[in-house]
Amino acid sequence: MPETPIDKALFEAAEAIRAKAYAPYSGFKVGAAILADDGRIYSGCNVENAAYPQGNCAEASAIAAMIAGGGKRITRIYVTGPGSEPVTPCGGCRQRIREFADLDVEVISHGVEGEPLRSTLGQLLPHSFGPEYLGK
Repeated sequence: MPETPIDKALFEAAEAIRAKAYAPYSGFKVGAAILADDGRIYSGCNVENAAYPQGNCAEASAIAAMIAGGGKRITRIYVTGPGSEPVTPCGGCRQRIREFADLDVEVISHGVEGEPLRSTLGQLLPHSFGPEYLGK
């Protein structure tokens, strides 16, 4: 279970939004909660669509909420899903997180029936291509 008060808050936010996920095709509901540089928590869930791959991943939804809410950078992210294995961000979401997070940002992945996996973004996305390569 979450180890720190902020991890507990992120876990609770991810789980609350995961309950609202729209996953009629896969049945695999995912929630994500971001602690942003403004100190606020932003959350998002996956939203599937019959015209696959037009849906949104939970991480992408949380990033959109962060940007819409005024946050600029991810300082920590918590992802939850069903089962006992950690639910890690997909490859596309790892790159999306990379756009808004430093490589040392902790990504906590949790299958809520098991133990969370704690990784840095750099561990999940080694040798990544980031905005700095484009002069940003």
